Amino acid sequence: MKILILNWRDINNPESGGAEVLTHEMAKRWVKSGHEVTQFSAKFFGAPEQEIIDGVQVIRFGSASIYRSVGIPVHIAAYVWYQRQQKGRFDLVIDEIHGIPFFTPWYVRGKKVAFICEVADKIWNVAFSFPLNFIGPVVERYYFHFYRDMPFLTISPSTKTDLLQMGIQEQNITVLPMGLNVPQRMPRYPKEKFFTLIFVGRLTKAKGIEDALDVLVHLKKIYPKIRLWVVGQGNLDYIQQITNIAQQLKVKDCVQFFGFVSQERKFELMSRAHLLIAPSLKEGWGLTVPEAGYVGTPTVAYNVEGLRDVVVQDKTGLLTQATPEQMSQTIIKLFRNKHMYRKLQMGAQKIARTYSWDQTAKVALSKLQLT
Repeated sequence: MKILILNWRDINNPESGGAEVLTHEMAKRWVKSGHEVTQFSAKFFGAPEQEIIDGVQVIRFGSASIYRSVGIPVHIAAYVWYQRQQKGRFDLVIDEIHGIPFFTPWYVRGKKVAFICEVADKIWNVAFSFPLNFIGPVVERYYFHFYRDMPFLTISPSTKTDLLQMGIQEQNITVLPMGLNVPQRMPRYPKEKFFTLIFVGRLTKAKGIEDALDVLVHLKKIYPKIRLWVVGQGNLDYIQQITNIAQQLKVKDCVQFFGFVSQERKFELMSRAHLLIAPSLKEGWGLTVPEAGYVGTPTVAYNVEGLRDVVVQDKTGLLTQATPEQMSQTIIKLFRNKHMYRKLQMGAQKIARTYSWDQTAKVALSKLQLT
């Protein structure tokens, strides 16, 4: 089978996230199963227009940005590329949706599947300014009308619920089991001497980095030597804004920004930290939760879509109301209860070891071949 994946970013894009990891882990396994997989994604600085990654042919044109004028959008570039050269070549087209879809129902006549990690919904108001925060939700509700008869792949019961509310039929939705990548060599690292929190993810307002700083303010009153490690990249202007906020809140000396790090370094930092905090507004699932759990670091997260699907309450972590105050109170109670902390460590490790990308790829492929 010849499979085409349309996704705004590929695995080598510096701004790639959990969705790109999932996409690539499935794609490379489909290649090993004997299928031909091509991915069309946006260009980024320094990237070749074509590249083979783990057997997957990656083709890059257009821009992934939907809020800055930096060239033709990847969604339009994909349409032009497909119409000029690729029409009818593929047995299956996967339309991966991140806020904006590739509108394949309008021009792909063969088999097609929609793949979505999360319905943006309220993220539009947080992540974008006018007019996109107004246009985005309208477009999102409108385009689902054209996708109502397509099969959907998604990654959590929360997103399935959102899709049902958007008019997608339940029998058309498949929730995939998730997997986990860990380094081949995993040394054991001791926890830091002083109480250390870690935040891992893209540095955007929707991911809750500003709330993480507020949490730090509350906790510093009780734990003066507390540290917050921030792992992930973001827009340079926004990173400067976060730095300024940390300065204003008088916690800048407690925060260390690591930026992008290797997989090995990420797991080292997760292992040495005491808690992963996840104050996101909304997630498709929350890949960092089992990653941290794998090395014995439990999670305290907001009780929101996606995170409530991956954090097993009182077993791998704790869910709180979505405010910095509530998260802070939960962390304080947990850190004072050594028995509960140890219980969460063991539970997080046990459950994290059950995740498998092989199973993810297998379930997805069985669904794709039946459509």
